[in-house]
Amino acid sequence: MKEILAAVEGWRAQGETIAVATVIQTWGSSPRRLGAKLAVTASGQVAGSVSGGCVEGAVIETAFQVHKTGQPQRLHFGVTQEAAWEVGLACGGAIDVLVKPLNLAQFDFVRAALAADCVTVTVTICGGAPELLGREIVVSADGPVLGTFGEKLDAAAVAAAQQAMHTGQSALRTLAGEALEVFLDVTAPPLEIVMVGGVHIAVTLAQLAHTLGWRTIVIDPRETFGSAERFPQVDRLLQAWPQAAFEQVKLSPLSAVVMLTHDPKLDDPALKIALPSPAFYVGALGSRKTQAERRERLLAAGLSADQVNRLYGPVGLALGGQAPEEIALAILAQIVQVRNQQAQAVM
Repeated sequence: MKEILAAVEGWRAQGETIAVATVIQTWGSSPRRLGAKLAVTASGQVAGSVSGGCVEGAVIETAFQVHKTGQPQRLHFGVTQEAAWEVGLACGGAIDVLVKPLNLAQFDFVRAALAADCVTVTVTICGGAPELLGREIVVSADGPVLGTFGEKLDAAAVAAAQQAMHTGQSALRTLAGEALEVFLDVTAPPLEIVMVGGVHIAVTLAQLAHTLGWRTIVIDPRETFGSAERFPQVDRLLQAWPQAAFEQVKLSPLSAVVMLTHDPKLDDPALKIALPSPAFYVGALGSRKTQAERRERLLAAGLSADQVNRLYGPVGLALGGQAPEEIALAILAQIVQVRNQQAQAVM
């Protein structure tokens, strides 16, 4: 949803009607992930992508049909190895795409939840009952549900949505006890990286994370390091000691936290907060000797062995770089790797 959000807002202001295509299943090698979207107006404006090449063109043509009929359509594109490059599906991949009119009430519900940093799951019927194709409800992590399939189906749909919230991954599922196939489309706020220490590595790390669309937060009580001049693009700059700063930062399963100061007076208090938190990643700069000493201090301070073992240190993938920019790249690469591994483990 996020990739088409701005375009849809603009089109609505122009009075356009909109159809949205969503990747609901993939096989083999596919250039876009589940949940990728392509929005098409009745006048032919396009935003987003579901693949590329001839597949994209066919989806757009189907969107025009949906505009005329109002009836959702499920498309399947299977491509041989030889023809793969001609249609934009690498290495013989295949995808299913659902094309349907945009439900404005549900779009507004998801947009508002996203603005409030709340996860939602849109449950859309994709198979099993032609008359129900395209019907959907939205389940919010805060509790509200928009829409209905009927009392019997709603309970199963909400249970499936809650499971998808736990994994953080969109998925195609069959409702338990029902012959209905549904797509669980997870929309979550962006990931965030919290950097303790406004050092040179943090400057590049914030820039790289910003490129990925992540939120960036820098914590450093030292004015020389934690200045707005050094970090003009970060989302939040907190010139405070970690204990005070983390009272303003709510760590969540979408948070990664990295200690960059080499100073126990800053790193240790932050680690005592971050390691027991729901943050999906906690890392710290330092040699193996420094890491061993740090772990002993944390255990002595009352953290459990399981909590201390969550710490990634020495931080970053072993890329062999020495420059601050290379170290920042290694750190972000490890965070991305950990996030993806965790997502795969719970699927």
